[in-house]
Amino acid sequence: MEFTTQHFIALAPLLITSATIIVVMLAIAWRRNHSQTFLLSVAGLNLALLSILPALKVAPLAVTPLLQIDTFACLYMALILVATLACVTLAHAYLGDGGSGYPGNREELYLLILMAAAGGLVLVSAQHLAGLFIGLELLSVPVYGLVAYAFFNKRSLEAGIKYMVLSAAGSAFLLFGMALLYADAGSLSFNGIGQALAATGLPSSLAQLGLGMMLIGLAFKLSLVPFHLWTPDVYEGAPAPVAAFLATASKVAVFAVMVRLFQISPAASSGVLSDVLTIIAIASILFGNLLALTQSNLKRLLGYSSIAHFGYLLIALVASKGLALEAIGVYLVTYVITSLGAFGVITLMSSPYNGRDADALYEYRGLFWRRPYLTAVLTVMMLSLAGIPLTAGFIGKFYIIATGVESQQWWLVGSLVLGSAIGVFYYLRVMVTLYLMEPNLRRHDAQLHWEQRAGGVMLLAIAVLAFFLGLYPQPLLNLVQQTGLTG
Repeated sequence: MEFTTQHFIALAPLLITSATIIVVMLAIAWRRNHSQTFLLSVAGLNLALLSILPALKVAPLAVTPLLQIDTFACLYMALILVATLACVTLAHAYLGDGGSGYPGNREELYLLILMAAAGGLVLVSAQHLAGLFIGLELLSVPVYGLVAYAFFNKRSLEAGIKYMVLSAAGSAFLLFGMALLYADAGSLSFNGIGQALAATGLPSSLAQLGLGMMLIGLAFKLSLVPFHLWTPDVYEGAPAPVAAFLATASKVAVFAVMVRLFQISPAASSGVLSDVLTIIAIASILFGNLLALTQSNLKRLLGYSSIAHFGYLLIALVASKGLALEAIGVYLVTYVITSLGAFGVITLMSSPYNGRDADALYEYRGLFWRRPYLTAVLTVMMLSLAGIPLTAGFIGKFYIIATGVESQQWWLVGSLVLGSAIGVFYYLRVMVTLYLMEPNLRRHDAQLHWEQRAGGVMLLAIAVLAFFLGLYPQPLLNLVQQTGLTG
């Protein structure tokens, strides 16, 4: 096929991110400088984010049979790039430029995050099983290194090995599922598979088995029950900014490609597979929330709560008509904002030199009297995750409930209401801990280095955004309504 200027404009976000990776790599080879690496990464990500605007003008456009750039891809590309930018800012605050140096090399962290982000961009625009696999591996492999980045901490190393082994098992299921699907449909493109399955009416048992195995591989990455066992350990062991990346950019990319696959081939979400998805959704909502109840570690609590949140998202995937696409878009945006805020507070409370992150709940006891700004941000994030009105999380949950009611999935709606009720308890428990009075406490806000101030300003902006979208969600709704899938 011939490449025209339009193709390059459509691919600009991915090309700029890839160019940034090369520039950062050469800069590290030339001279190790933490701040320089950070600034180059941020500049590249901002350029990639801006390049989405011209890409929207030429969309929808099939760039090679593997990638389709449409409004759907552009929305999720923007979401991944924003999440990556936030994680890079948090990583800079976390690694710090202080005299007591981080014992390893700091610069490679940015390189790995950028590579994982490039994988995410490929994933959300994939319209072919080969594109899906390339994107998924490009996203996953750098994350193995990121999770184990604090190699001097045995928990981080253990988390990296766990994630790598289980992720490899997930990829094996995915590949086997693709092989079975290809054997049945005779095509690797999502469109071709959709047409082949639609032609036969009900998908054959071979196609259902293939789709089922692919679902297992993707459920591993999204940590849906019963493939969730790695989540709390990996979240706890990974450095805080990496856990933020894993919870936001990584999961958004995988969920977006899952939506594309299931929406373009409607037969995929009918029959047995629809029932399987329903069971996984209910199990994820209930298990995620019930297991979060017993946690005294903030990262593990957020890990279990993310299992529940992707269970909520599956409700829209099962409904797969009417408001479904819109609900998924709104929920993912609000989920990313709140998760970045919550992990951001843990990041600014932590330092890699102490051996482990400040993620135990007792370390947040009476935080309001020491760090009032961070407490304000974490309070808003907990309210938003619980889906309390006037926060962004409420709008997301409202849309998911509306989708469930519209498609009359009463069991799913019931489990969402029950899960949300359980969730309110443990989110409020975290909030109460923040405001407890400790004896002999003097109120002061800790002195911050400039890189931590940048992280703090970003967190305050996230908290304001979570409130703003809760009060006036119209701009977000307009944005999401304009995104559609082109099959």
